[in-house]
Amino acid sequence: MLKSARVDYILQRLQQLYPQTPVPLDHSDPYTLLIAVLLSAQCTDERVNKVTPTLFALADNPAAMARLEVDQIEAIIRSCGLSPQKSKAIKRLSEMLLEEHEGEVPVDMEALERLPGVGHKTASVVMSQAFGVPAFPVDTHIHRLAQRWGLTNGRSVVQTERDLKRLFPEEFWNRLHLQIIFYGREYCTARGCDGRVCEICQTCYPHRKHPKKTLKA
Repeated sequence: MLKSARVDYILQRLQQLYPQTPVPLDHSDPYTLLIAVLLSAQCTDERVNKVTPTLFALADNPAAMARLEVDQIEAIIRSCGLSPQKSKAIKRLSEMLLEEHEGEVPVDMEALERLPGVGHKTASVVMSQAFGVPAFPVDTHIHRLAQRWGLTNGRSVVQTERDLKRLFPEEFWNRLHLQIIFYGREYCTARGCDGRVCEICQTCYPHRKHPKKTLKA
């Protein structure tokens, strides 16, 4: 199957499987989404969703969060992992939003990436899911599947993002980002599929004889 045919098939099949793409992190506005995505680094969405109700009950806006002590934040988010770094980042980014952005999450990729604890992927998620700006955040699921489906050479998440943006129409990016994640979790897991097991892998590469070794980001 040619790459163009794989792209068309993948897009069509994911639209069929996941016509609705709810954000898996519970949030109520751009700020709470930003905090939830930051917490999700090296942590499951399920765990984040168990932690954030307690955190947001105390502080669901930059002003309230900035008034908390780092130790208070850390005690709540400890089960998410990397809690010392994340708690400091949450407090300081909240202060910066007050100091530099009138307490609002900026609709600007560069401004988001300047916030503590906010990398390119986190900023991309906020831009796409909070503000509807076309972006293609690449996480481990997307990086793995893009290699298995022959959409990228897998040298880095930067390359994967660039390749996916080139292959898929911009109007699908925001939904497709979540659809690939959903599919990767349900059908094409790190251990459950090796590039020869799930429906999309089998369709894209029906004659693949050996496991597809994916390069880590």
